Amino acid sequence: MQKIFADVTVSVSELKKNPTAVMAGAQGMPVAVLNHNRVMGYMVPADLYEAMIARLDDLDLVKLARSRADEQGIPVSLDDLAR
Repeated sequence: MQKIFADVTVSVSELKKNPTAVMAGAQGMPVAVLNHNRVMGYMVPADLYEAMIARLDDLDLVKLARSRADEQGIPVSLDDLAR
């Protein structure tokens, strides 16, 4: 059995009839789109998608910071940077 990662599901047929109503009914939550009772995709509101992307960017930055945590710094003067 396929796992569904959303509390709200909709069939492709229902989605075609009124996508705006589907998203409004989901009240800002993700919607699993089903085709023959199998998940073919997920729809998320723009705000949630943007938050997900920001979170992924943050996780990438954490990974980068951790990978550089043990690096040794190089002393540099501001005068050297101005040249």
